[in-house]
Amino acid sequence: MINNGRKNILGIQIDAVDYEGAVEAVTSAAKNKQPFAISALAVHGVMTGVLDRVHRYRLNDLEMVVPDGQPVRWALNLLHGAKLPDRVYGPTLTLKVCERAAKEGLPIFLFGGTQDLLNLLKTRLEEKFPGILIAGMKASKFRRLNEQERDELVEEIKATGAAITLCGIGCPRQEVWAFEFRKRLSMPVLAVGAAFNFHAGLLPQAPPLMQDYGFEWLFRLVQEPKRLWRRYLYLNPLYASLFAAQYLHVWRPNLKDADQPTGEILYG
Repeated sequence: MINNGRKNILGIQIDAVDYEGAVEAVTSAAKNKQPFAISALAVHGVMTGVLDRVHRYRLNDLEMVVPDGQPVRWALNLLHGAKLPDRVYGPTLTLKVCERAAKEGLPIFLFGGTQDLLNLLKTRLEEKFPGILIAGMKASKFRRLNEQERDELVEEIKATGAAITLCGIGCPRQEVWAFEFRKRLSMPVLAVGAAFNFHAGLLPQAPPLMQDYGFEWLFRLVQEPKRLWRRYLYLNPLYASLFAAQYLHVWRPNLKDADQPTGEILYG
C-alpha cells in the first residue's frame, strides 16, 4: 500500500497514493462515519483549480485527491519522487471501492445522472459484486438546488443507511458537491465523473494501451468532439507548460494562493 501524503502539482494538492491506499482510506472513513471527500483528477480536473482561485480552495480542502490521469502521476513522480507504479483511475477506483464495500457490508448511495442511467448502473454493479448493498439512488435535477432541496437530499441519503455516496455529475460540479455535502452526510463522498456512464455500459472506455501512455484524452475527444475539444486542445498544452515551469523552478505555485468560497453553489 502506498500513501505518501499530498504533493503540490501546479498549486493543487494531489495525494501520492495507490489504489489500495485510497480504498483503505475510504473504507476507514465509512466505518467511522467520518466526512471524507475524494476526487480523481486528470489534467482537466487539475486545471479547473489552477484557473479558478475559489475552486482551488475547494480542491485543496478535500480529504483526498488522487492522480486519475497518467500526466498527473508522471508529475508526482518527476517533481516529488513519488515512484507511483500506476495512476488511480476514477472508474477503476469506483469498482474497487464497490468490491470492498460488498465484502464489508457497507451500503452505497448513487447520486447523479438520469434515473434510467442509475437503474442500469445498479443492475450492473449487483451483477458484478454479489452481495453489494445499493441503499438508494437519486437522479440529478441538472440545476442548482435551494436550501430546502439541499436539506431534503441530505436527509434522503442519510435515511437509507448508506455508508458511502458515489457522486457522478461531472467535473467540476461533482467536486463542488463533495466539498459542500461531505460534512452534512458524515460519510465518504466519491466524485467519480464518467464512471457512471462507463460502468452502465453507455460510454466506451479507451483501450488499455491508450490509457497507459496518457492518450485517453484523445480517445474521449474522438468520442465527444463538440463537448470536449476546448477542454483538451487548450488545457493540455497549458498544463504541460505550467508543469515545465514548476519542474524547472521558474514558477513556484503557492498552495495558499486561493480564495475561500463565500457561499454555496448547491449543484443537484
